[in-house]
Amino acid sequence: MVFTRRPAAVLTAIVAACAMAISLTACTTDANSQDTADDRTTVTSSAPGVVAMFTPSDGITLNQQTPLNKWAKLTPNLTKALTSAGFKKGDISHTTSDSLDKQSRAIQDYVVNHLSGSNTTDDAGIVISPDNITLLVAPVVGADASTRQYGDYVSQELSTADTAEGSDSTDSSDSSNSSDSSNSSDSSDSSTGSDSTDDSSSDASKTAGDSKNAAQAEAVDRLVSSLKLAKESGMHVVLMGNSIKGYKPDAFVRFSDAQAIGKLQAEKIVSKLELSKASKDNPKYIEVLMPYTAVDESGEASDSTFVQEAFRGIWQVLGAYYQKGVVESPSGTLNGNSTEDDWQSVAYDASKEGSTAKVLDARLAKADEHASPTRIDGIIAMNDYIASEVVTELDDLGYTGSAADINPQITISGIVGNITGKKDLSRSDVPDPIKSPEKDDSADSTDSADTQDDSTATDKTDKTKDSQWPLVTGYGAYVSNIPSIVNGKQWMTGIEDRQTLAENIAEACALLNKGQTLTSMSSVRNTEVGGKKKVPTISGPLLAVSASNLKVTLIDPGYISLADAGL
Repeated sequence: MVFTRRPAAVLTAIVAACAMAISLTACTTDANSQDTADDRTTVTSSAPGVVAMFTPSDGITLNQQTPLNKWAKLTPNLTKALTSAGFKKGDISHTTSDSLDKQSRAIQDYVVNHLSGSNTTDDAGIVISPDNITLLVAPVVGADASTRQYGDYVSQELSTADTAEGSDSTDSSDSSNSSDSSNSSDSSDSSTGSDSTDDSSSDASKTAGDSKNAAQAEAVDRLVSSLKLAKESGMHVVLMGNSIKGYKPDAFVRFSDAQAIGKLQAEKIVSKLELSKASKDNPKYIEVLMPYTAVDESGEASDSTFVQEAFRGIWQVLGAYYQKGVVESPSGTLNGNSTEDDWQSVAYDASKEGSTAKVLDARLAKADEHASPTRIDGIIAMNDYIASEVVTELDDLGYTGSAADINPQITISGIVGNITGKKDLSRSDVPDPIKSPEKDDSADSTDSADTQDDSTATDKTDKTKDSQWPLVTGYGAYVSNIPSIVNGKQWMTGIEDRQTLAENIAEACALLNKGQTLTSMSSVRNTEVGGKKKVPTISGPLLAVSASNLKVTLIDPGYISLADAGL
């Protein structure tokens, strides 16, 4: 552990900081609210104080296939909200790190420097005391390729379970070889996963894995120790997005989690398809795609917690409809006997190129080459990256139309007009017979000619309905997918309400720096975080985005431009 060899130095720093704080207080008591001769002022109880942000750095993006839920997108919203709450721009700092090792060192340096008195004033000459400082920390937590497709805010837990090994080691040097997305739950104790029997190669791989785990353990210990020291000195700690097992912050910002993402898409499908009115004689057909990475970079089985929780969120909403028989899966992967534990029935390894197209092609296979496309009313694709692949494959399979056709009153031109501010959308329900045509025995068969004509017309109607474009859901609001939202090929996506969350975080920082609780905030409730109970937690509902509200949810707040929407 980093502090193992220097407890005396830390204690000395704390004592020195306390002595300096007392001295400064004594010198400035009479000028608490006034400028001194050299234009230096002390922070008063009404001043917001200082906020230091520590977030993961975003990876390099070479195209627009990236979600809007990125830390680089949130921090400008946070800075704006903090200044609106009274914080001075010079009192707001932001540090990004591409590994937990670097982040833990940055936080350690910040805390120690302020407690040692080397940085007791800001550039405006305002004296800073620890109880006027809030640390906003989004711990760097590793994520596999499929999880990253949902964005940076997906809440995960930084585990401290692996810190037993290496926690008593001496001070470590800079771990420049640390992975940018190290995760304490990652396992690298195996070989590369090949069938090679080369013992030396296996031993080398195991040694590298042990070294990585030890570095990760040290980074976790360093981070926790630094945050505990900050709190003990009077600073406030607010964790954002990712919790730390066994650590209790002053507040926690809960962003989206796997269960919420799955539940959002299922709820919107239920509403749009009006499943409450569906019947066994005319069921709706829904396929659920659960992409995940089966094997990590070291060849070990990946943690499947995310995909399990996502499916649990979906099944909590759709399960009852499958059980009633009003919803069916064309592929038979889900049925009335399925449970929330049957996630593997619909999961597939999305890390393999073309895997989504292959899975969808198999799920919607035709009875024969001359048959019409398999009827499908909705596809839950989980994220926008997968949704874009679904859209491409549906087009290749011969499906036509768009989500706009499900509500004839909403046309593509109407959608575009609404987005550009020319007119509002009008909606009306689309009648759907309780019995499907092929199950309706009420037709009059007295006139054979009429019956044949009706049968031909019905057959054409059935084929048209079979090839009707389904609702396709996703998450992340990828800029590259926005044109598909506009033209109805992808029905909906989801995103965090960044501006509202930023405003709530800024309010919390101001209250904490004034020594007040967060009980007055409507967005805060006590929850369990990292195994610790009664942690004030800031949260908000996810935003569901479709063509009908895209202007209000994405364009008006400035998240995207009209050009991004292809207009």
